[in-house]
Amino acid sequence: MQHLTVLAASAVDHLVTTPDGTYVDATFGRGGHARALLARLSERGRVIALDRDPQAAAAAAAIGDARFHFVHTAFSRLRATLESLGLAQVDGVLLDLGVSSPQIDTAERGFSWRQAGPLDMRMDTTQGQTLAQWLASTTVEELTRVIRDYGEERFAASIAKAIVACRPDGKRVGRSLATTADLAAVVADAIPVKSRKDAGQHPATRTFQAVRIHLNQELEELALVLPQIIAVLKPGGRLVAISFHSLEDRIVKRFIESHAHPERQLGAAARRLPLRAAQLPRPTLRALAKVRPAEDEVAANPRARSAVMRVAERTDVALAATGAA
Repeated sequence: MQHLTVLAASAVDHLVTTPDGTYVDATFGRGGHARALLARLSERGRVIALDRDPQAAAAAAAIGDARFHFVHTAFSRLRATLESLGLAQVDGVLLDLGVSSPQIDTAERGFSWRQAGPLDMRMDTTQGQTLAQWLASTTVEELTRVIRDYGEERFAASIAKAIVACRPDGKRVGRSLATTADLAAVVADAIPVKSRKDAGQHPATRTFQAVRIHLNQELEELALVLPQIIAVLKPGGRLVAISFHSLEDRIVKRFIESHAHPERQLGAAARRLPLRAAQLPRPTLRALAKVRPAEDEVAANPRARSAVMRVAERTDVALAATGAA
């Protein structure tokens, strides 16, 4: 399937405040947003791209533009990466969260139930535990929690028990988990047919999503990078975050709200005090927009249907005064 970058034009429209600026594409993927950014910037503009996927690094090598620089790293190392490049502040940071279409469509990566592939699912295939290794050692209780909390799957307990039963030390003799197709079949069998509400969604979708999020620590990475973004944005600089999962979007939404309305974070005792306006904590972000793909984009790229883009702008409040650093 051809890779179509979700909200490419809209993301760049909201992110770029000056064509001479320096912008970070913290989730390079296959470069759709980075290329759109480069097309919008002047000769003085600059794009710094980050991604922990080695295949993203290979795709980045094909961009022969002196204004572009790629770093193979997790975006949770944003601030340290920029410091290593001699950059204290930038004009904007883009996050396109979740797994990319090429990762899903490449069977060897093990992200999808659609094709039989190895049980890998690592975004950075050079390090970390594979899905096969984790499934071989995790407990029913932990697996249940992951599938329930990250996949919002109501049959999490039944699925977890079915997966563990397929291990060599389990009870389902003759049924093993060697490929993603095997895992998808076990998950599907653990969900009653009459309970499958969305006929267009494979019954293993939520489970695959959940174990991928857990294995790659995606929510933890997101929680780590957001405060760093505030620290590196210039006043007036933009944060643009595209989410495809309700848990990711909830983290981004709450983060923006907490920094746009810090007075709401005051305890009950502090709210009862007769504070003057100058004594209240000042916002370090200003929420600008919430954007969803237009109908024509969803029609052309069905994977865009769950996308939510949130845009926020850095205020001119000093970090030292807010403690946001």
